Amino acid sequence: MKNSSYLYLQFADRIEKQIKSGLLNVGDKLPSIREVCAETGYSMSTVSKAYYEVESRSLIESRPQSGYYVSNISARIIPEPSASNPVLTVKNIEREDLIDLVYGDMRKKDLTMLSLGFPSNELLPIAKLNKGMVQAMRQLPNSGTSYEEIQGNSNLRKEIARWSFTWGGSLTEEDIITTPGCISAISDCLLTLTKPGDTIITESPVYFGILQLARSLGLYVMELPTNMTTGIELEAVKKTLSSKKVKACVLMSNFSNPSGSMMPNEHKKEIVKMMEFYNIPLIEDDIHGDLYFGTSRPTNCKTYDESGIVLCCSSVSKTLAPGYRVGWVLPGKFKKEVLRTKLYHTISSPTITHEVVGDFLKNGRYENHLRKIRQILNHNCNNYINTVLESFPAGTKVSQPQGGFFLWVELDKNIDTASFYHLALKHNISIAPGRIFSFQNQFSNCMRLSFGLPWSTELRQSIQTLGNLLKKYS
Repeated sequence: MKNSSYLYLQFADRIEKQIKSGLLNVGDKLPSIREVCAETGYSMSTVSKAYYEVESRSLIESRPQSGYYVSNISARIIPEPSASNPVLTVKNIEREDLIDLVYGDMRKKDLTMLSLGFPSNELLPIAKLNKGMVQAMRQLPNSGTSYEEIQGNSNLRKEIARWSFTWGGSLTEEDIITTPGCISAISDCLLTLTKPGDTIITESPVYFGILQLARSLGLYVMELPTNMTTGIELEAVKKTLSSKKVKACVLMSNFSNPSGSMMPNEHKKEIVKMMEFYNIPLIEDDIHGDLYFGTSRPTNCKTYDESGIVLCCSSVSKTLAPGYRVGWVLPGKFKKEVLRTKLYHTISSPTITHEVVGDFLKNGRYENHLRKIRQILNHNCNNYINTVLESFPAGTKVSQPQGGFFLWVELDKNIDTASFYHLALKHNISIAPGRIFSFQNQFSNCMRLSFGLPWSTELRQSIQTLGNLLKKYS
């Protein structure tokens, strides 16, 4: 018998062929895991992993207390959102008022928050974190009221270094600087590498926090063409680096915010080579890398970095505890300079929360939590796609992310989602209009939906309400 680690993939491939050949049709129920084990002799683990793998391909869906069924998505050819085509300019357009409106909704309890990109409290191990907080106060000197060393909590840095094996890293605690969240890590990198008036390049669309941060630092942002499945287009990067004065590149290689795109490994390797050739630092935001739906954690650009040109930033804000402000940067050859920037702007990271997360990683609780939240997000993603395709106007295009939190939805050109935002809000639903993810006049007919909320009948109804409103709006 072949290695069991490949057996489940072979079985998953067989199920996929049966679905695509029409042997299994939409709505058909698959045999239970026990039935498959009895018929094939496979272990429960092998069959469970195979079903999970097929589900991650959006071909089947699990129904509580009922089993697995062939999903509606399996029979559909889902039109993917168009690639972006920004003008290669550094002219910036204001978006603050619209962003303020969206973020102003954060504390409104009566809203269905499809706009914000972090996990719902119901998906987080809050009770275990609370126990960890008590333990950290007992074990830390002065109950955690003292400053940490500048580079950061030693326990946390050791565990981040150990965790790096999941994406092919080989780190020690000395390679890591902790920060109060991922955006703080990116800020330290930009403060270190640039000065006001410099130009950076990014994907398009791009997380609005990066745009606003760059603007606050007096930087110009050049947005480059981006495919909503495979990420930033390499030819555009190469052309820009060879003809423009660029100080840094900022991108999300895995499950980008807002598009959900993931760069193929070959693209990651190639972009690192380009940055090395032109000696341009690459600031990589890998905050969603652990939230994959497949069988293994994707690599990042840092995986292929041999010269130290990549500064990889991450955090547990999207996976474990948004309010703990636990982040870090792998600064490569820029460690000394980034450490100095942290000293000048932050001095120290939060002592207690960083100790809590270090212990959470050390004791295996983080890995167990990730298994659960990845499965939930995968289910949510499939349910969102299904409901959007069933409810939204004909011609709607939707992304098919393989991880992360976000769906990128492209509507008819006549629909302005910034205006539609106000209409949705009247029905207690908050969305993220596409316009906030660019400094240019792009994506006005797009929206980002977060699937970080627990799936429910009420949530399905909210998405259906959006669809009905859009049909009337258009």
